[in-house]
Amino acid sequence: MAHTPVNHPARPIYRAIGGLTGLYLVLFGLLGLVGSTGEPAFGLSDNRVLGQGTNLGFSIFCLLAGGLVLFGTVIGRNLDVLINQWTAYVIMVVSLGGLAFIRTGANIFNMSVASVVVLMFLSLVLLMAGMYGKVGSDDEHEAWQKARLVL
Repeated sequence: MAHTPVNHPARPIYRAIGGLTGLYLVLFGLLGLVGSTGEPAFGLSDNRVLGQGTNLGFSIFCLLAGGLVLFGTVIGRNLDVLINQWTAYVIMVVSLGGLAFIRTGANIFNMSVASVVVLMFLSLVLLMAGMYGKVGSDDEHEAWQKARLVL
């Protein structure tokens, strides 16, 4: 895409921000795993970790999503850009689904309003990290600059 920055000067910072987001998801998933041991995987309870509602299923989801983001951050080579963007989209869908079903029996991830807000924030941070972390050749950078200046 011509409007996505290539070789942005702050790309190492965005890559680190993506990695920290993945680290938070892994930490939340691990704490949720410990806190929801012995409960049903998709059960509704008053279990809270870091102020957010959770259960075993949601903890495993966060653990997997965070692990995937950390994997992409370690590998780099624009794989982190792809992983950050698609993981952000998946987390957005999950958080919007959680918001839609928050006070029903279909709330399989035992989400609270705090969970929805934090997940939406994390997905936007991941999307930002994915948009500004792209690395390319000098020709691609020049093409991006020309496309940017045309607008």
